[in-house]
Order: sequence, then C-alpha cells, then structure tokens
Amino acid sequence: MSLNVHAIRAIYRFEMARTFRTLLESIASPVLSTSLYFVVFGAAIGSRMGEIDGVGYGAFIIPGLIMMSLLSESISNASFGIYMPKWSGTIYELLSAPVSFVEVVVGYVGAAATKSLLLGLLILLTARLFVAYEIQHPVWMLAFLVLTATSFSLFGFIIGLWADDFQKLQIVPLMVMTPLTFLGGAFYSIKMLPPVWQTITLFNPVVYLISGFRWSFYGTADVPVGISIAAITGFLVVCLAAVWWIFRTGWKLKA
Repeated sequence: MSLNVHAIRAIYRFEMARTFRTLLESIASPVLSTSLYFVVFGAAIGSRMGEIDGVGYGAFIIPGLIMMSLLSESISNASFGIYMPKWSGTIYELLSAPVSFVEVVVGYVGAAATKSLLLGLLILLTARLFVAYEIQHPVWMLAFLVLTATSFSLFGFIIGLWADDFQKLQIVPLMVMTPLTFLGGAFYSIKMLPPVWQTITLFNPVVYLISGFRWSFYGTADVPVGISIAAITGFLVVCLAAVWWIFRTGWKLKA
C-alpha cells in the first residue's frame, strides 16, 4: 500500500500553520513557564545547594524540565489536534477524503512531534541564558528527544480519539504525567531518597526517560542507560501496536 504523500503533507502543514498562528500559546507560554523554573530552582534555590553527581543543581534540572515539557506538550498537541475536528464537525471533510487512517496518523502525529521537538530545543537554548551546561552525547540526546516526542504524540493521538469532551483531554497530562514527572527525578536524583522510596520510584516509568536523557548530557544516570533506551523504545512499540490495532479493528474517526 502506497501512502498518499499529498494528504500527509496537507494535514501536517495545516497543523503546523495552526501552531504558528498561536505562537503565544503554543510556544512562548511553555518556554516562559519553564524559564520561571530556571529562575526559582536554578538561580534562587540552586545557588544554595551543592552539586549532584558532580553537576551544579541549575544544570542538573535542565534535562528534567525539558522532559517535563516534552511529555505534556506531546500528549496535548496530538490529542487536541485530532479532537478539535471531532468537536467542530470538520472531521467529516477528512472522512470523505481519499485518506487512509495511516495517513491521518502520520500527519497529525508528525506535526505534534515536530512541535514538541521545537519546544524542547527552544527550552534547551533558553536554559543557556540561566546556567552553563554541556552535552556529552548529543546524538543520544536528540535520539531521546525524537523517541519521546514521537511515542507520546502517538499516545496523545489515541487519547484524542478516546476523548469525547475537553475534560478527558486534560486528565492524562495534568493528573498522570505531571505527578509522574515531578516524582520521577526531574528536580532530584532518586539516589537521594531512602532505599524503600528508591525501590518504589523505580515503578515510575518517567524515571527511566529522565535518567536516560540526563545521561546524554552529563554521563550520569540513576538507572542503566540501556534500560532507559529499552523503556522508551518499548513504549513506542506499544503505541504503534495500539494504533495498528485501532486501524485493523476498524475503529473509525467519529465526530
């Protein structure tokens, strides 16, 4: 089966155009919010804290803050992108077009992942204004960014198909991902916790994402980097399998 590249390009360009029409909400707001974390935690609190694994606290939290924004924005961008046509009724235009489910997924998920990647890179550049940092493994850093943005955009797309109101769109980003990120070592090393809590924390999947991403910066990690790579790759495979199952079972887009 050959893909309709024109359809994918049309969906992708439409979603990206919507982002550039709302730059203040889509890009500026998340970057500003993350910058406040750098000011409060990096400058105010970080100046009073020692190094963690040989890294200054302000630099230590950079991977965690980027990952926190990447996870929430990937889910929100993808879920909102497919839910809005359902809510407004314009989904019928898509359903009547010669476009397969695969092309819809590639277009919407590709656009959502691109937005999240741009946001992550902007936050990375903004962090340079507040603290100095290094990236020991830039290729792996980009790999973690791409894998995370793609897998969680797929996850967000599935949420957008499932949701039938705006409240359901916010449940996972606000009620699930934000607590898991805060408790997943975004602002601290899990090695600082008591042994019992270290064990409990290892059941948090976000720990492996943040730990692997931080390793790409500073070469230090709370868990073996191989496990982190396996975790994000496994989640991507699960999301792809879920989308494939949706396609194979005939779950159609509905308004």
